[in-house]
Amino acid sequence: MPDSGTASPRDQILDAAARLFVSQGFAATSTREIADQVGIRQASLYYHFAGKDEILVELLRKSVRPTTDKVEKIRNQVPPLDVATALYLLVLVDVRTLADVPHNVGMLYLLPDVTNGEVYTQFREEHDELTEAYTDLAAKVASETVLSTIGLKQLGNMLVQQVEGVINMRTEDPVRRISCPEAWAIASSCLRICGVSEDRIQAANEVAVDMLDEFLEDRVREPA
Repeated sequence: MPDSGTASPRDQILDAAARLFVSQGFAATSTREIADQVGIRQASLYYHFAGKDEILVELLRKSVRPTTDKVEKIRNQVPPLDVATALYLLVLVDVRTLADVPHNVGMLYLLPDVTNGEVYTQFREEHDELTEAYTDLAAKVASETVLSTIGLKQLGNMLVQQVEGVINMRTEDPVRRISCPEAWAIASSCLRICGVSEDRIQAANEVAVDMLDEFLEDRVREPA
């Protein structure tokens, strides 16, 4: 195993696989290629993962799990936290998750095998759990006009799609950094979809941005 700093062999495999899956496609990538990228024998890769599918499952879970792990903590802030602020905060956390996931692997979850394959059930359940969190908060904050024109499930899906625009933003450049103002714009757009007033959106921004450090593993701040 070549010296790769503090990364474990498992993490090196995941990183190499993510890079290959995104650059040349999942179907076109072999476990031998992944092992070669890491500098290990193919048999050594199988010590850590049963195959490509298991590697992809772990990569895809990295695109949702850091957010789903924080959903309950965000929900527990309400009250006294305003529901609009909680939704804004959830969006900020989710944007950071998608912005930080290695090599933009979130783009792979729409693959037919991922959509239908039984091995990906756990990932799909976690993704559904996240959508339900958006739906639940949206139900509490959306205006009567919005709720009278669109179903709750569709509203939740719209918010998820808005946030997952980060994946498209990173498509041309997988290491592209999503700036704080871009994250705030996405969060504000989600609240606008729910019919939240601009004054309330601004108030949500001020509180959620200040709380964000509590929900992230690192501290990255940028001026407005």
